[in-house]
Amino acid sequence: MHRRLLGWHLGHHLRALLLATWAACAAGPTHAAELSVSAASSLTNALREVVPLFEAAHPGTRVNLNLGASGALLGQMTRGAPLDVFVSADGHTMDQAQAQGLVRAAQRRELLANTLVVVVPAASRASRATGASGSAVVEPPGSPPGPRMPRTLAELAGSGYARIAIGLPGSVPAGRYTRAALEAAQLWDAIQPRMIGAHTVRQALDYVARGEVDAGFVYATDAALMPDKVRVAFTVPTAKPILYPVAPVAAAPNPALAARFVEFLFMPPAQAVFARHGFARP
Repeated sequence: MHRRLLGWHLGHHLRALLLATWAACAAGPTHAAELSVSAASSLTNALREVVPLFEAAHPGTRVNLNLGASGALLGQMTRGAPLDVFVSADGHTMDQAQAQGLVRAAQRRELLANTLVVVVPAASRASRATGASGSAVVEPPGSPPGPRMPRTLAELAGSGYARIAIGLPGSVPAGRYTRAALEAAQLWDAIQPRMIGAHTVRQALDYVARGEVDAGFVYATDAALMPDKVRVAFTVPTAKPILYPVAPVAAAPNPALAARFVEFLFMPPAQAVFARHGFARP
C-alpha cells in the first residue's frame, strides 16, 4: 500500500515536472535583457550585421532596432519612447537631444563619418553620358532626351533636372546638409522648387533608383548599396563634416547594457562591419 502511494506521488511529481518543462519550451526562450536602439536609417544595413555580433557576445540579450530619420527618432524620445541608445546622422539632432536632457552627455561619442553625394538613375541618359574612365561617350541616334551627368551643383539648376530628391531638411540630416551646401552655393532658391521631399535618406535613394526623379542627394554609403540602379555624379562639399554621434539615453531602461552596447560599437568587430559598408572613422 505504502509503495503504491509512494509510486503515485512520484508519478504525479514527474508529470508535473514534465508539464512545466513543456510549458517553458512552448513559451520560447527567455532573454535576460532587451535593448532598444534608435538609429539613423542610413545605418540600417550595417547595424543589422553588428547587432548579432553584440548578442553573441552577450548571451541572453536581444537588441531591438528602431530605424528612421534622426529628427523623427528625436521626436519619439521627446514623447517618452522607452529607448536605451540613440545614434544620430548629425550633431545637430544629438545637440537637441542633449539640450533636452534626453541623452547622457558625458557618454556621447562621435562614432562614424560619411560624405554627401549626388546620384542619378543608372538607366538615365545622364548616367550614360560618361564612361567608366570619366571620358565622354558618343550617344547613339534616338537616345532618350535628358540631362547629361552633372558634375557640379550649378549644373543641377539647369533645365534638365526637373525633379530632385532631397531629404526633408526639418527632420532628415542628409536634407539639412544638402540645404546648407546649396545655400552656400547660392542655389537653394533655384533648386528648392524642384525638390521632391523624402522622409528618410533611403527614400531619396529609392526615388532615384526607380527613376522617379532626375537626381538625388544621398550619402555615399547609401549610393553604394545600389550600384546597378544609381550612379554617383559627384561628391558634395559640406561646410561641416558628416558625423554620427552616439549616446546612451538618459532614461534608458537598461543603462548598464546601453553603455556596453555603445562601447561595443567602437570595438574592432563592429568597426570592421562599418568599414565594409563604406563608413569612415571621424
